[in-house]
Amino acid sequence: MPIDPYIVLLLGTVGLAALLPARGAASDVASGASTAAIAFLFFLYGARLSTREALDGLRHWRLHATVLACTFILFPGFGLAARALVPGLLTQPLYQGLLFLTLVPSTIQSSIAFTSIARGNVPAAICAGSFSSLIGIVVTPLLAAGLLGNSGGGFSADSLIKIVLQLLVPFLAGQVLRRWIGGFVARHKKVLGLVDRGSILLVVYTAFSEGIARGIWHQVSPARLGALLAVEAVLLAVMLLLTWYGARALGFGREDRIAIQFAGSKKSLASGLPMAGVLFGAQASLAVLPLMLFHQMQLMVCAVIAKRRARDPEDAPDAPDAPDAPGASAADAVQGQPQDRVLR
Repeated sequence: MPIDPYIVLLLGTVGLAALLPARGAASDVASGASTAAIAFLFFLYGARLSTREALDGLRHWRLHATVLACTFILFPGFGLAARALVPGLLTQPLYQGLLFLTLVPSTIQSSIAFTSIARGNVPAAICAGSFSSLIGIVVTPLLAAGLLGNSGGGFSADSLIKIVLQLLVPFLAGQVLRRWIGGFVARHKKVLGLVDRGSILLVVYTAFSEGIARGIWHQVSPARLGALLAVEAVLLAVMLLLTWYGARALGFGREDRIAIQFAGSKKSLASGLPMAGVLFGAQASLAVLPLMLFHQMQLMVCAVIAKRRARDPEDAPDAPDAPDAPGASAADAVQGQPQDRVLR
């Protein structure tokens, strides 16, 4: 099954940081550029989000509440339960990264793409992803403060202030200026999508450079990475099952259940990486590793499920979930979506 090309770029950036890490004055320049890139990234997020569409989506509040509960209650609950795997399967730093993964918001573009492929409620997926990203700017740092504390690689009240200044303030500025720049942003979506991705690559390079300079990668062994992948596979499988069958138990129809499954079972790389860079500092490279692995895994698995759902007859809402489309891929599932479709 093909790998998301952006994951290849991310891994290439990690390799570049390993071979040529930013040190000394170069490290200060990279850190400053990364901070500016994060702020600009969230400014663009604010400029893109239509306040009117978000308010209109509130009419389907039960669906959005269900997705938010999956994202910010169920996921963190499983993250806390995974503490029992330390030190048997996971090291403490990898566990912190796994727990952080469970705290970040849901995706936007990939949830929309897979919901569309599966013939689900696309408007609901749009609003659910947007609400999750918006709320996550505030909720994720607060959850990290409560659940990770100072063990999160240096998280403190200062980190929370940095989150507000680097993420929330630029986002609100984008919302305020959207009236004047919204059209420009919409017309140049592809170009600005490249800016999005380039900004995140810079964040990854800076974080991994700091980690390599401090020697933290000596803490990770192939066996630990294999264990992390296995734990994440179980986590994804459990969330896919809970979002599908749990939504059915709550009385949602087929189209709504599809939107809930894809929006409620995934995590945003685009939101998580900048937040990790602010929250974890030099430990960010290990903190984002579980999120990067989970991101690729969710794309591959959800692509297969979306293809299967697309073939379900309209009158068979409870069709089995076992994937039988080995040729389906993340690239197929997002065909025709915007430039930055699968990153978030």
